[in-house]
Amino acid sequence: MMQLPFDRRTPLTLLATSLVLAGCASTAPTTESTATDSTTDSPTDTASNEPGTLAVRANGEDFVRQGFTTKDGWRVEFENLYAHVSDVTAYQTDPPYDAFSGGEPDAKESVVLVDSQTVDLAAGDETAEPILLSEVEAPAGQYNALSWKMTPASEGPAEGYSLVLDGTAEKDGETVDFILKLDEPLAFTCGEFVGDERKGILSSGGNADLEATFHFDHLFGDGDAPADDEINTGALGFEPIAELAENGTVEVDLETLSERLSPEEYETLKNLLPSLGHVGEGHCHESMMAHQD
Repeated sequence: MMQLPFDRRTPLTLLATSLVLAGCASTAPTTESTATDSTTDSPTDTASNEPGTLAVRANGEDFVRQGFTTKDGWRVEFENLYAHVSDVTAYQTDPPYDAFSGGEPDAKESVVLVDSQTVDLAAGDETAEPILLSEVEAPAGQYNALSWKMTPASEGPAEGYSLVLDGTAEKDGETVDFILKLDEPLAFTCGEFVGDERKGILSSGGNADLEATFHFDHLFGDGDAPADDEINTGALGFEPIAELAENGTVEVDLETLSERLSPEEYETLKNLLPSLGHVGEGHCHESMMAHQD
């Protein structure tokens, strides 16, 4: 290509050319920098939304694993305590769920942890940890509500019942072997876990757990607590069950209990069953469900 003679490029032309080149040089790094920042931000955003692993455990507490003394002096030891749980669901709620008000959680996320499972709350020795029911992949966030149902099992050791208590009670040299089979369907919707540590806070790519807790001292009372303590004044105790024993054995279902307990005792039992479910010491909105034929 023919070059222009030097003396034909005026100072004005040279100035214009310089400005154009300077402009191109100044804009190119800016564009590259923006692209680099965008690429850098993307993995961070993805990581912040990475799912984690959410576990749920069932805890019958030391009363079940270690044995306990009831409000009326019976020493109770469980061989097995089967609870059939279903539709165990964790929620991220905003505002936090209020168990005293009831209703459905206002959830921005919900994760089904267990469809249907029978758990032996008495499994393990005296130092056993709460029983792992499941672990599932779940979106990160704070799971501050938990719900589950107790419905009659369709198979397994609790078949036909939502709760089966199998154990031995002893008092003043008398021993009673008992099996209590309860088919009352129950539902629990609970707020945040209350205990020594917070639960349900799932970080991106991390691990967290929740707990369904069962307070059987509500049913039998606590011999280590004062007689006028609320845990004892509202409890059934074991004496009404022991009085049904024949030859040192009692095996009854809810229908039999309705016939053989006094009306007041049976009403107390029925009213206590929905109070079994907790999240640590945190409360649940409890209800009895209609039987499904």
